[in-house]
Amino acid sequence: MTGEATVETGHGTVPLRTWSADTVGSKTGIGILVAHGAGAGHDHPWIAAMCRRLVDAGFATWTFEYAYMAAGRRAPDRLPKLLDVHEVVAATVSPEVDRLVLAGKSMGGRVGGHLVADGRADAAGLVYLGYPLVPLGKSEARDTTHLTGVATPQLFVSGTRDRMGPIDLIDAVSHAVPDGRLVAIDDGDHSLVPRKSSGRTLDDALDAAVGGIEAWVRERVG
Repeated sequence: MTGEATVETGHGTVPLRTWSADTVGSKTGIGILVAHGAGAGHDHPWIAAMCRRLVDAGFATWTFEYAYMAAGRRAPDRLPKLLDVHEVVAATVSPEVDRLVLAGKSMGGRVGGHLVADGRADAAGLVYLGYPLVPLGKSEARDTTHLTGVATPQLFVSGTRDRMGPIDLIDAVSHAVPDGRLVAIDDGDHSLVPRKSSGRTLDDALDAAVGGIEAWVRERVG
């Protein structure tokens, strides 16, 4: 069950979707705000599949779109504008739950990490669904030292074949932050998709991802 709304930001109006509409207006414990990746908005089937699983696991769940995506532009905005929009949306949904977890696919997760590191959102946890540690076309990893100052629990959900997040490097980052954990998705790529030869499917991978998130929330957030 979904509900549609909009949020006014300093960079235009963006859509907000509630994946568990019955939670609106009441305290429901833990909620998860899921930010999309650079190339596809919150209508993408991957986001929908992830959110349905989060709702089934009992989490109030929201998605939104950054201003560039809402305006129909393909190129992502620069980080300051992404942060502005993410901050406003997080502030909009946080009163609906006792504790809010910021999650995001690739770019969306990275922006959430910067938001908390900059003190612009009070999140109970951070979930990175494929952290884009090594940008496409680059060989050097992004600077993640800002995350080492974040006391908020951080969960890295990464495929073992992710070229943008080599699993050994992601593992090192998860150990470098104060309260980090890695959930490795066997044979998954940057979107956690396994090869057919592995005998696993994307559904299997998403089930494993949400199972890891649920266990981590119970232990570190709830």
